[in-house]
Amino acid sequence: MEKEHRPDPEALLESVEQEERGKLTVFLGAAAGVGKTYAMLEAAQERLKEGVDVVVGWVETHGRAETEALLEGLPIIPPRRLIYRGKEFLEMDLDALLSRRPALALVDELAHTNVPGSRHAKRYQDVEELLNAGIDVYTTLNIQHLESLNDIVAQITGIRVRETVPDRILETAEIQLIDVPPEELILRFKEGKVYVPEMAEEALRRFFRPGNINALRELALRYAARRVDRQLETYMRAHGIPGPWPAGERVMVCVSPSPFSARLIRVARRMAEGLEAEWLAVYVDTPGRFPAQEEEKERLAKNLRLAEELGAETITLSGEDVAEEILELARKRNVTHIVIGKPLHSRFWELIHGSVVDKVIRHSQGISVHVIPGKYQPPEKLYFPLIARPFSWTSYIGALGASLIVAGFCVWWQFSLGLVNIAMLFLLPVLFSAVRWGAGPAVVAAISSFLLFDFLFIPPRGSFSVSDLRYIISFIIFVLVALFTGTLSNRLKAEVKSCRERGDRLAALYSLSRDIAAVAELKPVLEKITQKVAETLERPVALLLPDKEGKLQISASSRDYEKNFWDENERAVATWVFKNGHKAGQGTDTLSGAGGLYLPLQAGEGVQGVLGISLKGSLKGLQPEQLRLAEAFAGLAALAITRLKLQREAQEARFLAESERLRSALFNSLSHDLRTPLASIIGAVTSLLEGDKVFDAATRRELLQTIKQEASRMNRFVSNLLDMARLESGLLKLRQEWVDIEDVIGVATSRLGEALKSRPLTIKVDPHLPLIKADFILIEQVLVNLLDNALKYSPPGSEILLTVSCKDGWMEIAVSNKGPRLSSEDLERIFDKFYRIPTSPAVGGTGLGLAICKGIVEAHGGRIWASNHLEGLTITFTLPLPGTGPGEIPPARVGEKDGD
Repeated sequence: MEKEHRPDPEALLESVEQEERGKLTVFLGAAAGVGKTYAMLEAAQERLKEGVDVVVGWVETHGRAETEALLEGLPIIPPRRLIYRGKEFLEMDLDALLSRRPALALVDELAHTNVPGSRHAKRYQDVEELLNAGIDVYTTLNIQHLESLNDIVAQITGIRVRETVPDRILETAEIQLIDVPPEELILRFKEGKVYVPEMAEEALRRFFRPGNINALRELALRYAARRVDRQLETYMRAHGIPGPWPAGERVMVCVSPSPFSARLIRVARRMAEGLEAEWLAVYVDTPGRFPAQEEEKERLAKNLRLAEELGAETITLSGEDVAEEILELARKRNVTHIVIGKPLHSRFWELIHGSVVDKVIRHSQGISVHVIPGKYQPPEKLYFPLIARPFSWTSYIGALGASLIVAGFCVWWQFSLGLVNIAMLFLLPVLFSAVRWGAGPAVVAAISSFLLFDFLFIPPRGSFSVSDLRYIISFIIFVLVALFTGTLSNRLKAEVKSCRERGDRLAALYSLSRDIAAVAELKPVLEKITQKVAETLERPVALLLPDKEGKLQISASSRDYEKNFWDENERAVATWVFKNGHKAGQGTDTLSGAGGLYLPLQAGEGVQGVLGISLKGSLKGLQPEQLRLAEAFAGLAALAITRLKLQREAQEARFLAESERLRSALFNSLSHDLRTPLASIIGAVTSLLEGDKVFDAATRRELLQTIKQEASRMNRFVSNLLDMARLESGLLKLRQEWVDIEDVIGVATSRLGEALKSRPLTIKVDPHLPLIKADFILIEQVLVNLLDNALKYSPPGSEILLTVSCKDGWMEIAVSNKGPRLSSEDLERIFDKFYRIPTSPAVGGTGLGLAICKGIVEAHGGRIWASNHLEGLTITFTLPLPGTGPGEIPPARVGEKDGD
């Protein structure tokens, strides 16, 4: 029996997600002049004939007549005019395209860099926004503009292409390869069909040589072939077609602040694409390798950002040994290939510090290690570890002063100390300077200490000459102690500083998460978030949430954010972030001219709002560590807002469920508790009307009594419903006055009237009861409900006992019957809304009477409970006597056992 091959759910989900976005078609060529724009316009004309709404967003014809002829009949969006440095430039009008919302937009030259002042820095970002809006896009691209091939193209042509497009843009696109033989392309250049003659001649001489063209054609053909293979495999997975499956591979590239890391990242990207594998970009942060200069920090951030743009998962580790951390992560993540750069240090440097590459290769144990050589590039600035800290004359003067102090002390006590102890004492300023100021001042202290020791204590005294060459060894020891101690001190301080910064970041995140976890209201949560983010980043921040109409409004802000910073331009940037779910503003490639940075508050249910950070007056924006911390804050804020939304929705759902239960109870009651008394009333009234002369006076009185009883029963039922509605809505207000409980009992028994005449009712009241402060009508309702409940759940003719007494500052009223005893579960749930004890035969009612009693008694500050006695059930409630404090707790005997 053949094995059943099911479609891959992930592949199906991926195809569904792609259907929601616009479809991207890329006309890919090996070089300019192969006819990409011409082919794109031909395809657009065919789609136009099919009735598709096609619009030209941007097409560059370069003055070619045959290309311009294909534009006839196609609607064209006029370009935007932008002024930059006194000159006018034309750019694609993205907003006009989005407003027009065509089915298909033509956008030429995907790798184009937009003029500063545009929404996005690159045109491919404009295309992404069109695709997210559900608009199909036709575009053109030359293979040399692909980011992962940048190094290869530079090696082939000798020219570094500056405008590149991330590979992820083309991952889901349909590729249409446009290719012509090199001879035909060169002929087009010579005929002036690509560039003007002067430019064409220069291009042929420098870039478009036959060998270059063939190499670029091969790159384009290989890329298109890989895409076809990947599309075929995706189709096979989505439709459950069996086929060969390669073993899983994973690539890891080692990143550093070196400019050479960019080449390693591109190599790893190509390798991962060739292996169809996931890939990681890893940087190991060690105390001895801190990027102390701003240039190094910026290069490191740029390298990590390049890896992210190319699709890598970026990871930053901390540890003492770079090779050990790399290998440990590789084993945890099942990495099969490690890409690492060949060291550019000298062999002597490696002997002192060790070689990371050699250690990785030695301990790789089955992991393929790819060592990529690079060209040596001299550093732009010399970097001296001895003066890694900002230069300060104070530290060097302090080191020299410490040596002079020790020298003076030794001169004073030289006859008591001896030459060996004096030599040891001169190590103190060296150690002190190394710990206090670092390696540079420590070396100065070592040299000055040795010179003072030589001049003052080594024969011949008073000169710097040394008669015993063994003292040269002392000098070397002084300097080595200074170097080792100072270097270790610098490393330790750098590590302490790094740990403190990380600890501060973690503490800030933990403090914020703890503060917002227990808050149930949205406004306090937003205020806490803005306060914590502003304190941590030391910049004005604001949280922007949509109103009922979907327009972003400042919900919480700090330090006059709205007054000094917020305007319509910033609102437009924040609105774009909210709609597209991507960060924008200063320090990003999108709307970089804004005065602030805007991060989406993105959770599982979409974008909840926007976190705005004012960068007014800042030239470089946030540091990478600050940006990651801000993104973490944005994530916490999104989770908090989502939690409160879900909590509110759950509460609304709970209210709806309660309403549904009430509606069901009402319908059930209408079918029984209302219709039954109504039927009795209608039957009695009909009998009276039709048999006016048939019935005698006693019979007519009995029928009228039936009408009265059933009307009273309906009145109690409606009163219970109204009272419960008042309790639930919080509209129940007590009208407390001095009340005699005997009067309340009298009114309650009279309301039950005929129902109590057929049952023996025993009332035991303490003769010395004081007056109490209570709402007469509501306490009367409690007694009516309790007596009515005792009537329903006890045998006909059995006794009902009502007792009233005073105990420990509380008045205690109890109603007992001789009905069935209840289980412990029923005793706990008897006062819940809609809860009814199953009886045989069934007893009518909604299950609201005792719930209303509980609400009224607790509103008076009392307590109510149920307990079993020897012959049945007792329900007791307490009311405070005059002088009982509102905070005191009435006696509770809910847990009375059976037989008490």
